[in-house]
Amino acid sequence: MKKFISLTLCMFLILSSFAACSGDSDKKQDNDSGSSDATITAEPNVSADSNIRKNKVHHVEMTIKDYGTIKIELYPDEAPITVENFISLAKSGFYDGLSFHRLDKDFVLQGGAGDSVKPIKGEFSNNGVQNAISHKRGVISMARTGDPNSASSQFFFCLEDSTFLDGNYAAFGYVTDGMNIIDRIRDNTPESDSIPKDQQPVIETIRVID
Repeated sequence: MKKFISLTLCMFLILSSFAACSGDSDKKQDNDSGSSDATITAEPNVSADSNIRKNKVHHVEMTIKDYGTIKIELYPDEAPITVENFISLAKSGFYDGLSFHRLDKDFVLQGGAGDSVKPIKGEFSNNGVQNAISHKRGVISMARTGDPNSASSQFFFCLEDSTFLDGNYAAFGYVTDGMNIIDRIRDNTPESDSIPKDQQPVIETIRVID
């Protein structure tokens, strides 16, 4: 069965207790200003933070049906387990034909839910792992439940700066080209925690370049 994992978006709990958040939240009270006719203002490229360790960098290209190809840099120095898991799934064809099932227009675009995948360790500071990647616009990060070690295949793109997620979710890369494509998806997809199946943007393939 397809597992639905939703992000915890309760900023008050994060700031007050620094506890790992649960998978369901009512964060939308702070993020309901998005509209279906929002204009595309995204830059095509996003620069990664200068403090990210980049001794080794992987590049992948994600092709979305009817939209185009998004180029992404992955940083194994910051999140080695997460990057290895994502690359392994991509190379195996796991993501081919899957979709984006969740959209919060002022927050995230989430997808990658498929057959059961073994969960991995959450690589973020509140789970004992140093990770310098901040959840800014253009970052790719792993979705999970309230269990900090429950991430498996689902990921999300930050549509806006969401640095209150830092320390609680495993960010592992940045979009370097194609944020305009992600913005087009945002503007042409209904906002929902469960987008109707026939309106979900489809991932045709994720190609690992290096």
